Amino acid sequence: MVRYMVIFFVLAVLAAFFGFGGLAADFAGIAKILAVIFIILFLATLGYRLITGRGGNLPPL
Repeated sequence: MVRYMVIFFVLAVLAAFFGFGGLAADFAGIAKILAVIFIILFLATLGYRLITGRGGNLPPL
């Protein structure tokens, strides 16, 4: 998921550099949506780990 965020961020920067205003806005919008999805998944995983106490081989918080 983070990989897609980085890809769309780079594409947005390149589009802005070349002056494609509409294209840059589209890529930035996609990057924002992916960032929100990633944050929601992170918080859900963190909440699950805190509630159940199971987190695999991760160090304790």
